[in-house]
Amino acid sequence: MNESLAQDIHKEFLNALISGNRSKCSELSKNYLNNDDSIKVLYENIIKKALYEVGELWEYNKISVATEHLASAIVEGILNEFYFKIISGHKINKAVVVSCVENEFHQIGIKMISDVFEMNGWNAYFLGANTPTNELISFAKAIKPDIFAISLSIYFHLPILEKMIPIIRKEFPELPILVGGQAFRHGGQEILLKYENVIYKPDLNSTELFIKNFNQNG
Repeated sequence: MNESLAQDIHKEFLNALISGNRSKCSELSKNYLNNDDSIKVLYENIIKKALYEVGELWEYNKISVATEHLASAIVEGILNEFYFKIISGHKINKAVVVSCVENEFHQIGIKMISDVFEMNGWNAYFLGANTPTNELISFAKAIKPDIFAISLSIYFHLPILEKMIPIIRKEFPELPILVGGQAFRHGGQEILLKYENVIYKPDLNSTELFIKNFNQNG
């Protein structure tokens, strides 16, 4: 798909999202896939981009909390519509526990990450928003994952993530912890460097490259 058409679809999608027009958002998403049959590209170039803009509009009080919540609900519905395209026919014996930090209620970005793992044959256990760290640890002990993937959407919740990492490390000292989210658009990646095997991934493409490398090399 050419860049101009993609930009037009993005603008239409954003406008439909803000106006609460779910059917239009669904139609635009399906049309996009008809031109570029890649869920990952749809996620990255249309949905994620639009949600970031919705988040910024909310931060600057240009839209209401209700409008932001409605936009999120519409996107979650669209992700569910395409779930049949997510499931890989080739499953591998690897598992990831996917979660937001405590007090985080923006779960769509990390749901997309969960879907990318699924596309690559993983068993992705998506725990969603506001998962207490002790519950995450208890669940992970039963699952015995190969990786954790953690989302941070609000920059001021970075101290919560910093408390969370050592708790995970105590129980799972060697497992990689992937971290990402909209919060890091404001900085904070350098803080993660002090933790061993905590890896910042800014987008779906870099996450998928990491997954493919992990599949090959462990």
